[in-house]
Amino acid sequence: MSLTDLLEELEAAKNPEKADPMEAYMRHQFSFLGIAAPERNALYKKYFPSAKKIKVIDWDFVDTCWEKDAREYQYVAANYLKAMQSYLTESDLPKLERLVVTKSWWDTVDILDRVVGSLVVDYPELEEVIFKWSLSDNIWLRRVAIDHQLLRKEKTNVQLMEKILLNNLDQTEFFINKAIGWALRDYSKTNPEWVARFIEKIGKEWLNLVSRKPASTFSIVEKRIHYLKKVARLCYNRLYLKNFKEK
Repeated sequence: MSLTDLLEELEAAKNPEKADPMEAYMRHQFSFLGIAAPERNALYKKYFPSAKKIKVIDWDFVDTCWEKDAREYQYVAANYLKAMQSYLTESDLPKLERLVVTKSWWDTVDILDRVVGSLVVDYPELEEVIFKWSLSDNIWLRRVAIDHQLLRKEKTNVQLMEKILLNNLDQTEFFINKAIGWALRDYSKTNPEWVARFIEKIGKEWLNLVSRKPASTFSIVEKRIHYLKKVARLCYNRLYLKNFKEK
C-alpha cells in the first residue's frame, strides 16, 4: 500500500451530498469531496503505519496534497506530517511555514501547530524563529507561535510563552485572541498560579490599550476580559482542588 493508493481511495470515496454542508461549515473557502473525519481517520490508520516504517517524510506527497483543490487532501497531508513528526529535521521548518501560510484556515493550522511544536521540542534553537513568527504580519504564523506549546505541561517554556503572548496583546483578530485563550487555559491545568498572575497582569494591559485606541476597541477588550475572567475562575477552582488534595 502506497500513499498514492491512499489518494486514489480518497477520490473514490467522494460524496457530493456531504460536500455541500462541509463547504458551508468552512464558509465556502474550500471545495470538499464530502469525506467526513471518521472515514478519513480510517484511511490514516490503514496507510500511515506503512509510511512510518520508511522513516523519511515524503515531501512530494505533501506538496501534491496541498496543491489539490479539495480540502480533504490538505487534511491528509497535515495528519501525515503529524504521524511522521518524529522524522522531521531542523531544515523542515521553512517547509512547515509555507504550509501554514498557504490555503490557511484554522482547520489545517491547528494540526500543523502540533507538528511545529514537536519539531521545536527536538530542536530548541528554533524557538528564536517561532518568536519571530509571533510578530509576523501573517495571523496564522502568530497563531502557531501562540499555541505550539499546547499539551507540553511541565515542559512548557514559560518565558517564551509569556513573550509571545505579550507580543499579541494589541491584536484584534479573533483567531489570535482565541489562541491566547487556548494557551492560557491549557497551561492552567499545569500551573494555575502562573496563569492567574498573568491574567491579572494582561487584564490591566488591555485596559490601558483602550485609552490609546478608538472607542470601538472597547467592546473587543470587554470580550477579552470576560473570557479571561472565565479562565481565571477555572484557575482558582484548580488551585482550590490542588490545595484541598494537599491537606
